[in-house]
Amino acid sequence: MRFEELCNYLLKLEKTSKRLEMIDILSEVFSKTKKEEINYTVNFIQEQLLPPFYNIQLGIADKMVEKAIAIAYNKPVSRILEEYKKVGDLGEIAEKESNTSNNQKTDITEVYSKLLKIAKISGEGSIDEKIKELSELIANISPIESKFVIRFVMGKLRLGVGEATIMEALSKARTGSREFKANIERAFNLCSDLGYVAEVLYLKGEAGINKFEISAMKPIRPALAERLGSSKEILEKMGKCAIDQKLDGFRAQVHKKAKEVRVFSRNLEDITHFMPEIVEEVKKIDCQDLIIDGEALTYDENTNVLYPFQITIQRKRKHNVEELSQELPLRLFVFDIMLYNRENMINEPYIKRRELLDKLFSNTKTISKTKMIITDDEKEIDKFFDLTIEEGLEGIVAKRLDSPYSAGARNFNWIKMKRSYKSKLNDTIDLVILGYFKGRGQRAGFGLGAVLAGVYDSKEDKFKSITKVGSGFSEEQFKQLFKILNEIKVDNKPARVDSIMQPDVWVVPKYVIAVKADEITRSPTHTAGMKDGIGYALRFPRAVTFIRTDKKAEDANTVKDIVEMYGQQKNISIKN
Repeated sequence: MRFEELCNYLLKLEKTSKRLEMIDILSEVFSKTKKEEINYTVNFIQEQLLPPFYNIQLGIADKMVEKAIAIAYNKPVSRILEEYKKVGDLGEIAEKESNTSNNQKTDITEVYSKLLKIAKISGEGSIDEKIKELSELIANISPIESKFVIRFVMGKLRLGVGEATIMEALSKARTGSREFKANIERAFNLCSDLGYVAEVLYLKGEAGINKFEISAMKPIRPALAERLGSSKEILEKMGKCAIDQKLDGFRAQVHKKAKEVRVFSRNLEDITHFMPEIVEEVKKIDCQDLIIDGEALTYDENTNVLYPFQITIQRKRKHNVEELSQELPLRLFVFDIMLYNRENMINEPYIKRRELLDKLFSNTKTISKTKMIITDDEKEIDKFFDLTIEEGLEGIVAKRLDSPYSAGARNFNWIKMKRSYKSKLNDTIDLVILGYFKGRGQRAGFGLGAVLAGVYDSKEDKFKSITKVGSGFSEEQFKQLFKILNEIKVDNKPARVDSIMQPDVWVVPKYVIAVKADEITRSPTHTAGMKDGIGYALRFPRAVTFIRTDKKAEDANTVKDIVEMYGQQKNISIKN
């Protein structure tokens, strides 16, 4: 497909917020896309060259883009900057300044290859080299192509298309219906690379997707747990089960292939650099390949007390890692295994996977197994729960003994119970920032005074508003938020956002914050779980963490979570 043709489809996507229309448009795109370019097309639509775990970034700042446009079209940088201040979109400026008589035909592969080449430029003189390559690219393509290349480079494509929508469109394009989406999603959950999954679909068809297997160095989307409030409810749901520890750390999926070891976070970032001690320990394991799931926590070497997430996250710094590893040593608590010596373990029953873990790992300073019991006794579960709380942990996770590892799924194969569920609503809720309200009064100097936040609706692939958060942030955090959110602000409500409440400024749903609230209430103001004009809202919300870098927007709590928590809250209120 010609890149210009793709850009014309992107224009159509910009003009709709209706999901079914988006699926139809994308389906048409994918129907016309060749098998050798489908990977690139899917990645471009996702606004990435490659998924985050490949560590490929374009590394181009606004000033570099301004210079590239000026060089490409032989205009003074001052003119480009002046126009940028008026228009606020360098993509539109590139389109306006471009040579409209340029009839050179460029296909998707050529554009993608050029962008990938730019991303790989590094070292001395790399800034000038990137500017030169970008200017040459946009100088030789049409105005509309320049517009979308520049927006892509700046991370401002903002098509409002989520992974679920892309998967449904791929299904429709290749099978004629959206029903094969579940199979595509399963494959995606096993490798976290939708472009690669699309390529397999185009090269090997439906059979290739159905036979899709995990492999080391491609992170599996983590299994997630549902929540219940008592040991009685857990046993009613699953009977005799394993009871594991619930730790307040950094989710870490460790991969080993020959002598190479990499570690991936919950949102699939490569976090190998800040876990050197764990990497070295895993290298010692005698196996060809390995994938294990665990939780990494820092601890006090003198008292052996585990630190909470807010302290552990400091290890994520890119600098002074060795110094931090002395101050804040890290321990990985392993609780599952998905691959061992080319043997795919995810469909094996949990009890078999746990037995293999027990065989492979002994507890050391660097890697330990989580403590686990198997029982069908309420009192035994409660006793184990109390012990985990005494140790400063979050609670427990009950696991069905015959359950597979459900990559990317939240279901009742795993059920978590935290101390906070035993009170009215003390559990934190992860919300996505949808927009902000300008600061007034004392907060006028901060730039913003509150944020509009929402939860994820996985069925509709949209973000639904649930509350306005204006407390819990420090003065410095308000100022930081203002700066960060202004980098992703948009003129109109994003297509994937469903909200009645109108903030002063809309932003791309990207950043997650953790909040606490007194309770969940019914509300006609917010769209989370809305039926017959009544949705759900949070009463007296306050932020308890700044932006959660370990989670992406789709990892926030869901509408389903809120509905369930509301039901549990009502039950607790009745019992009290």
